[in-house]
Amino acid sequence: MLVAPPPSRPAIPLAPVLSLASFYRSAGGRAATVLDAGEARLVTSGRVAIALALRELGVGAGDTVLLPAYHSASMVPPVLWRGAAPAFYRIGPDAGADLEHIAALLRAAPRARVVVATHFFGFPQPLAALRALCDEHGVALLEDCAHAFIGEHEGRPLGAWGDYAAASIMKFLPLYEGGALVSARHPLAGARLRPAGAGFELKAAFNTFERGFAFGRLRPLHAALWLPLRAKDLAWNALKRGRHAGSPPAALAPASSDSGYGFDPDWIDKRASLASRLVLALSSSSRVAARRRRNYLRLLEALFGLPGVRPLHPRLPDGVCPWLFPLLADDADGLAQRLLAAGVPLTRFGYPLWDGVDDATCPNSARLSRQVLGLPCHQELREDEFSWLIATVRREVCT
Repeated sequence: MLVAPPPSRPAIPLAPVLSLASFYRSAGGRAATVLDAGEARLVTSGRVAIALALRELGVGAGDTVLLPAYHSASMVPPVLWRGAAPAFYRIGPDAGADLEHIAALLRAAPRARVVVATHFFGFPQPLAALRALCDEHGVALLEDCAHAFIGEHEGRPLGAWGDYAAASIMKFLPLYEGGALVSARHPLAGARLRPAGAGFELKAAFNTFERGFAFGRLRPLHAALWLPLRAKDLAWNALKRGRHAGSPPAALAPASSDSGYGFDPDWIDKRASLASRLVLALSSSSRVAARRRRNYLRLLEALFGLPGVRPLHPRLPDGVCPWLFPLLADDADGLAQRLLAAGVPLTRFGYPLWDGVDDATCPNSARLSRQVLGLPCHQELREDEFSWLIATVRREVCT
């Protein structure tokens, strides 16, 4: 029986962790990914892919980039890096893009260059309408597929409608880092990537394994690697102690790999690690999609009708591969505290929003930022872990 650890450590993994099951194949055809939408470059994160897309489009000082008012704080820095100004458009109650507000902003901003459309939690935006709107105004469409590496809409992979698409592969596979820039419409000749160095390659490989070890996966390999992992920790600690006071440690990996919101331009032209590329090549997208959909539907059934909570999306359309299970909670702060104390990991996407984005900018974005708790539904949750998750969330919701 799974027992929750102390509050400082979650009982189950929020994101996928590596195990032998990660490489199982699933019956049936392969599920479409963003990589099927066009020419692709594998980079270290989704925010790097956004920055590369803006650079490919020639976005610069004085230009405007339209972003959803509901967003991750990591989405804005790539826009600022290009010297452009973000303008935030409204969304509906279910996080669907407000097309009328986008059109109004495009008319008001003569140097608007790009509309970024985010497929929140894996659920597609109205892509045909967005494509037509962008074409009408002569601006580019950038599909933000950070939550939707796997998925289809109207028979085409997500990412196929935009001039470019940016994806975060590490949200869907057991990776320490990994993102993708994809274009169905333009060659990626300007996106020339180079290796990030031996230190990054080793860190990416070791951390991929260590995240699995932390949750009891790959025990024989953990035992075999105990000595080199210990030597790695001692060497890294010695390196940090040997630095001059006030000198920052070497950036062996981007901030995105450790859940930070920072954006470091030094990672712009660096490719994903060999470890990430191998895991991607060996993983089954159909297995990932099938298990995530199954887990989403089980959470939907288990939590539907409980007091004070409701699913953001009470239906799971065909072709959707969810990133998380977004649960709307009336008392989100209180419930989040109880769940975290019980060992349940969660994500509060868009909390907080970029400075200055509030109820006046978009009431729906402010509400979702405050009320949505993202629960794990990924493919690497074992049956005992998932049963514990359901029982614990039900208990804390009803407390």
